[in-house]
Amino acid sequence: QVQLVESGGGLVQTGASLKLSCTASGIRFSMGSMGWYRQAPGKQRESVAFITSGGITNYADSVKGRFTISRDNANTTVYLQMNSLKPEDTAVYYCYYRWNLHSDWGQGTQVTVSS
Repeated sequence: QVQLVESGGGLVQTGASLKLSCTASGIRFSMGSMGWYRQAPGKQRESVAFITSGGITNYADSVKGRFTISRDNANTTVYLQMNSLKPEDTAVYYCYYRWNLHSDWGQGTQVTVSS
């Protein structure tokens, strides 16, 4: 059974940092890409960052230089370090696993940045 469990969200002030974690089970973790999407109220879900099985990373322009994605294959966990948070980063953050045209998703974790 596939499970992706996010943690680390919360309520912070502008300029603060948070580190999200997503621990996976039931998948071939090291073989797939891992990433994060977010969805703010009334907005479409948008890609935030992803990291391939080979460690190549990609970021949305809105988070470049502030967010860092990393993965720990031994512990089947992907991280999203978020620095210099802004109110516009407020959203539910979802992690996902993608391999061979198939994706699995976590349930999401809320990040709220107050001004």
